[in-house]
Amino acid sequence: MSDAHETTGKITLEKDAEGTGPASGDTLEQSESAAAYAPGQDGGTGGRAGRFWSPRRRVAGLVALVLLAGAGVLLYDVASVRADRPGMSWRRTLADELATTRLDSTPVLAGAAVAALLGLWLLVLALTPGLRGLLPMRRDVPQVRAGLERRAASLVLRDRAMEVAGVRSVRVDVKRRKVRARAQAHFRDLDEVRGDLDTALEDGIRQLGLARRLGLSVHVRRPAKR
Repeated sequence: MSDAHETTGKITLEKDAEGTGPASGDTLEQSESAAAYAPGQDGGTGGRAGRFWSPRRRVAGLVALVLLAGAGVLLYDVASVRADRPGMSWRRTLADELATTRLDSTPVLAGAAVAALLGLWLLVLALTPGLRGLLPMRRDVPQVRAGLERRAASLVLRDRAMEVAGVRSVRVDVKRRKVRARAQAHFRDLDEVRGDLDTALEDGIRQLGLARRLGLSVHVRRPAKR
């Protein structure tokens, strides 16, 4: 549990297949089995918790530095003019260009588009929480907030999936609203393996203690023949 940066949340593990081959009477014609489920209506006991907000110190510091530098240069130029000294050449040139350039010219439109995109980007950063790699946990204690890294959740669910009989390797991808598990089974019926994976992962998701129950998608297939 920590204020982590963005992580992929993808974990892959493979275990040896020695001594776990199919019996002589098993049939392995089925190549894959998949199912998806929507998350539950509630996350269990405890209060709901919103996402963690990123302070975005780098962006805020960069914007503040640019504004401070611009304000300082303009203040110096105004003071210089008030002291009966000539203004900076770049400001006079810029004033002349703005006075003679048409508003529908390409440089003016390009500059306006860049300024609009920059402003939109800053608005998105100001109105969105960020920290997509941190999943909020239930607030069982009102004064305490906790979060779980998506990578840590992937590790826990991967270990649960590897305990299922017949699973040779598995990759778990934990996203903000859904868990995707892709496994290879080297024995047992694929539908049985998927059913056991559904049960194990559903129980694992419930025990993570997240404020919002994640959906689950499970895909099981046979390993490629060599």
